[in-house]
Amino acid sequence: MNGVRIAAVACLSTLALVAVISRSEAQETKNTPPAANPGIPVYNPPLRGAPGGRVGGGTRGAGRTGREVFVLSALAPDHPGLTVNEQPSLYWFISNPSSVPVEVTVADPAGTQPLLELQLPPPVRRGVHRIRLADHNVRLAPGVRYRWFVAVVADPSRRSRDILAGGTIERIALPEGLRLKLAQADKAQLPFLYAEAGLWYDAFGAISELIEAAPNDPELRKQRAALVAQAGLPELPEYTTP
Repeated sequence: MNGVRIAAVACLSTLALVAVISRSEAQETKNTPPAANPGIPVYNPPLRGAPGGRVGGGTRGAGRTGREVFVLSALAPDHPGLTVNEQPSLYWFISNPSSVPVEVTVADPAGTQPLLELQLPPPVRRGVHRIRLADHNVRLAPGVRYRWFVAVVADPSRRSRDILAGGTIERIALPEGLRLKLAQADKAQLPFLYAEAGLWYDAFGAISELIEAAPNDPELRKQRAALVAQAGLPELPEYTTP
């Protein structure tokens, strides 16, 4: 009889131990973040804590009748985006063609005149647009937070009716650890390295350049879509170019 009780106690102890282990493993699984998809760049926003970032955008109506409805978006994060380039590219998106002018402006917080004021005459095609600052001899000084805007000019005589979207960009020094990684990487790895380093404009520019070179590659578009989603931006349809 004593043997039976001893066996029962041993059995209950074993079951209790198994239950504790199971709960521990379940808790560990719950607290463990899902593994990152190795085929998707992961953007790590910089821990800089200052306000300022994406403004405006969304679905709006334009034209003198207001019947041209579209999504306008500056392809920028909702915080000051970083770059290591003196003359980076800025990207913006419009979902439908525009029959009215579009104006792109880069503002210097310390100046009275914008660094860039560029008007794109209509018609303006739908899709992703790229503004190369190097094409306009515009250079960013390190440590300065520039604001940039894209405006659909619905009525040139009433600029208060402009439809506006914009973002913030700041140039920083290239981190030494990243310098070595970039020197050893091929072009396909650049979006991943820049995104991991928190360099939004360089990551988005690198993946967009790859798409320009191979516009029908679905994996590249999936990578860019992942960056767009991580920044809380509207989804880019498959037809977008580049």
